[in-house]
Amino acid sequence: MSKFGLLMEHLSETGIATAANRFRPGRCRRDWLHAVHCPDYIERFRNNWLTHRELKRVNLPWSEGLVRRTLTSPAGTVLTAQLALHYGVACHQAGGTHHAQYNVAAGFCIINDLAVASHVLVEHNRLERILIFDCDVHQGDGTARLLADEPRAVTCSIHCGRNFPFTKALSDVDVALPDGLEDDDYLNEVSDCLHAQLDRWQPDLVLYAAGVDIYSGDPLGRLRVSEEGIRRREALVLDTLKKRQIPVASVIAGGYDDDRQALARRHAIVTEQAYRLYL
Repeated sequence: MSKFGLLMEHLSETGIATAANRFRPGRCRRDWLHAVHCPDYIERFRNNWLTHRELKRVNLPWSEGLVRRTLTSPAGTVLTAQLALHYGVACHQAGGTHHAQYNVAAGFCIINDLAVASHVLVEHNRLERILIFDCDVHQGDGTARLLADEPRAVTCSIHCGRNFPFTKALSDVDVALPDGLEDDDYLNEVSDCLHAQLDRWQPDLVLYAAGVDIYSGDPLGRLRVSEEGIRRREALVLDTLKKRQIPVASVIAGGYDDDRQALARRHAIVTEQAYRLYL
């Protein structure tokens, strides 16, 4: 949990996050959450009524702080997407909880902010097509399942094929990568997939899950991408979308490291690249 505060400290210290460009969401509306997740599941989590077995799937101890963060983050992704529609780009310093399913938590994910934001954008903002471009090292299985019957939201997951979740869902587009993939081969896969999906779907907005667990030193990763490779990926994705004039909203998604400062700096790369390319 500490990485979130460290991430904002880093962006503030570098002058990227300022009072002029920083926005803070409130708690997510219940009707937005209930449109995607089981209302009983949401309310039982809110009130600490989940069973021991359910809490084990969360992998995080229940606390009031966890509830506040969990119920705020989806609103942050919605706000980020709406800011991106206005400004062309916006970066959420949380989000990407793509394993959460209808009434089940998994892999540190309790509510699926990508699915919630997609629902709001197609129902309330009336977007005709959203592309969820998920570059976390783990497949976005919850997002794929929650949006399987929503043709206006296209799910695309580029992940390590032999990593969690070991039973995969069926995204609209899945790219399963082999263990040990390094920078150049990884970036070729990302570039080819991104261009193909933009040509095919012509989205009004891209929700970009910029997971940094692709990093070679990430304990849950299994790929061998360097920090420079992450920087090149963010520049590739953001520059491609800028040139095509497609709004992009990023979320940080996964990243794990006992060195929390180093992890926060890794998560900051997507915002740093957005700042460099757009401002």
